[in-house]
Amino acid sequence: MKRALKVFGILFGIAAVLFAASVFYYLGVTAGVSLDPEKLVLETNYLHIYDKDGHEIETAAARADVPFGDFPDYLPNAFVAVEDKRFYSHGGFDVRRILKAAAKNLASFSFREGASTISQQLIKNTHLTSEKTLSRKLKELKLTRILEKNYTKEEILELYLNSIYFGHSAFGIGSASAFYFGKAPESLTPAESALLAALVRSPNRYSPFRDPQKCLQRRNFVLTLMKDQGYLSDAQYAEALEEPLPVSPAADRSGNAFLSLVCEEVSALFPNARSGELGALRVYTAYDPALQEVLESFEADSDLALLVRDNQRDVLKAYRATAGNLKRLPASTVKPLLVYAPAIEENLIAPATPVLDQRTDFGGYCPNDAGGASGMYMSVRYALSHSVNIPAVRILHSLGVEKGVSYLEKMGLGVEREDYSLALALGGMKEGFSLPALSDGYATLANGGTYAPCGAVLRVENGNGRTVYERKTAKKRVFSEETSFLVNDMLATAAREGTAKKLHSLPFSVSAKTGTAEGKTGNLDAYTVAYTSEDVVAVWLGNRDNSPVAATGGGLPANFAKRVLEALYEKSAPAPFAPPAGVTRARYDGEEYEKNHKLILADPLSPVGNIREEYFKRDALPKETCTKFSRPTIQCPSVYLKNGTVCIVLCQAEYYDYVVKRENRGNTTTIYSGKYSETICDSSVKNGESYLYTVIPYYKGNEGAPVTLPRVRLEAASPPDDWWED
Repeated sequence: MKRALKVFGILFGIAAVLFAASVFYYLGVTAGVSLDPEKLVLETNYLHIYDKDGHEIETAAARADVPFGDFPDYLPNAFVAVEDKRFYSHGGFDVRRILKAAAKNLASFSFREGASTISQQLIKNTHLTSEKTLSRKLKELKLTRILEKNYTKEEILELYLNSIYFGHSAFGIGSASAFYFGKAPESLTPAESALLAALVRSPNRYSPFRDPQKCLQRRNFVLTLMKDQGYLSDAQYAEALEEPLPVSPAADRSGNAFLSLVCEEVSALFPNARSGELGALRVYTAYDPALQEVLESFEADSDLALLVRDNQRDVLKAYRATAGNLKRLPASTVKPLLVYAPAIEENLIAPATPVLDQRTDFGGYCPNDAGGASGMYMSVRYALSHSVNIPAVRILHSLGVEKGVSYLEKMGLGVEREDYSLALALGGMKEGFSLPALSDGYATLANGGTYAPCGAVLRVENGNGRTVYERKTAKKRVFSEETSFLVNDMLATAAREGTAKKLHSLPFSVSAKTGTAEGKTGNLDAYTVAYTSEDVVAVWLGNRDNSPVAATGGGLPANFAKRVLEALYEKSAPAPFAPPAGVTRARYDGEEYEKNHKLILADPLSPVGNIREEYFKRDALPKETCTKFSRPTIQCPSVYLKNGTVCIVLCQAEYYDYVVKRENRGNTTTIYSGKYSETICDSSVKNGESYLYTVIPYYKGNEGAPVTLPRVRLEAASPPDDWWED
């Protein structure tokens, strides 16, 4: 018994020491920590944004506080239901939830499960950083206790709802209500309230404009919690489940699209920027007000998105989007990125490679061209610059869909596995890409095959003027310099004489690709992506509700792109793309190309009229070289007898000179020497004799291999009817 008491005493003493140590540690860490009421009412001028010349664009005062009395009951209840169901009964900490989260974390050997109450979240958002340390957590506990003692539950909810981030640069419930639904918080429905509550966990992940399916699941989960906790009746719940999600932002933020990207980027870089810890942030950008003014000047009967991207710094100079940063089907703008550049990189094709434009059934998929298949061979350069569909599908079929998609993914252009099919060559996919993401792909080509995602922020300084962020993009190699140059050069052909020929009058070289996505009742999307060694200019025209664009819409993107390029290079022209050392301009044989659809290097002695020239990768030149001029070669001519005359029909090699020799009874006679003639006749033959003919081709003095024809025998003449022998 005494031994047990002794052990108990030792354990109690250890526990007491640990408790005392914990208390002293808590007091030491939290000494001087106090609640600052001014921080709870967040400073609205927390962000200052500057253009390329250092002039302030706008101070982001994005929030107007909404009093608790203006909230319909189910609005705060939605947040309580999903974030802190015992909010009204605890004193700032949910002990049951903490124990439950601790058990789950111990079981999984992780810290995935959180247990923060709304009060704790408010303190963390306004007074503390998001670092996961014990000292920060202890400070949070102390400040939460003070908050609960000095503020009512309604006041805490009001402060919380007016401070949290809802994605898309919407801070606070007032801004979020206007952005997502175009209304004040007091007019929100239960379903809309649940959607806003659903966003808090991860605004980017659950955005209805980025992933409607995940957003719907999360919203309906919140509605279920509201019903189970008594905040909604069965009838209200059933009605709310049927309410559709918003398909596009309700607030017209077309003039603020660039600033929206800036705010989203800053929010990702500094999640607690509004806590005041960093002071009022100064954000420096490459924003060009003059270019933005050009973008804002365009008018169309549909939605627009336009951007100018700096290729060297991988930042936007100007951006306009009347329907938000939507993802749309890329149509033919995907062809260079998915098909042609990967196929060149894999040495499957070159710009001169002949490809057949003929309707073909590719395992049940039978694409067609816009004007119908020509049924003829055409070069890869022509097929790309004129955006012919069937050759693109044919090349992707040879390349392999998975291989093509692997290149897209290296450029941040993801494709759902269910979309893997040859239809991808024409932009057929479920979701598509945003215009900034698509411009990143073309910037990869402009930058010699290296990829880096674009952003809107160059540098960020805190309130003390210290740089806390500077953009440094890690370049990733996707294509070789050689591949990039060849694609750039082919797309320069598209701008001169192909589908983007509206740009041909520009006084500098530009590469461009157009694209049009067709629906059952008309065109749904129209693109022009034009780029130089310095910038990408991308234009999209469409409607957020997927209704067709106006009949004139197809040509507008190219016209808009041209005007932007004119303004962009008004004072100086961009440097043209120069061929790298690994690219050479080689000559190939025109006759073989046209007649036999074969790509072989031209004979050094080939006549000018038979020579074609094109760019090639040095390590992927055609392996075969024509020798028909340095070593003239012909197919065996045909020979026949007609009316006592021997006729020799030469093969089609009109560049050659010919010598035709005849052998008879040991004597050799030259019966012809001269230029190509389709048929050479020998009438100086005699009946009853046999003749052996040899044809020798020549080209500029080079004798070719002789070709001996089958022997010709003339029958002896029959004696006349009145002939007799004495």
